[in-house]
Amino acid sequence: MAGPNLPYLPPLFGRNVDTLSSLFREVEKTFEDFSRRAPWSGFGDGAIAPKVDVAEGSDGIDVIAELPGVDEKDIEVTIADGMLTIRGEKKTEREEGYKDKNWHIVERSYGSFSRSIALPYNPDSGKAEAKFQNGVLRIHLPKPVEMARKEKKIEITKV
Repeated sequence: MAGPNLPYLPPLFGRNVDTLSSLFREVEKTFEDFSRRAPWSGFGDGAIAPKVDVAEGSDGIDVIAELPGVDEKDIEVTIADGMLTIRGEKKTEREEGYKDKNWHIVERSYGSFSRSIALPYNPDSGKAEAKFQNGVLRIHLPKPVEMARKEKKIEITKV
């Protein structure tokens, strides 16, 4: 029977309302835990890649990648067969003395990462530039000279 303020709900697979409420709370808690662990910048377990912005201008392509907590020496940028690849590793800061601690919250992620971006042309890797500052990697890939010459603006006339 339902209480004074609760409508009558028939048993579902032999469970009562209290059991269903408890099950709902557990499912909700699981999703909250999962969303807290989701890698905000692509690092960690199951992570695919760091977050990037890619823009094309008249002189080339600019790629900006967020790599917080990564050292410059732990980043590798390569170009091959029309693909730009950013690889690296965010190393743990934990020391031996930390392993005996009883951690309450662990949200920071560590490990290897990789991100490959298909490019609309094969840039001259000799003229490519990469700069890293404050956890942000900026890559400029200039358009090849022959591609810049092929582009021609077409004037639009009024009919």
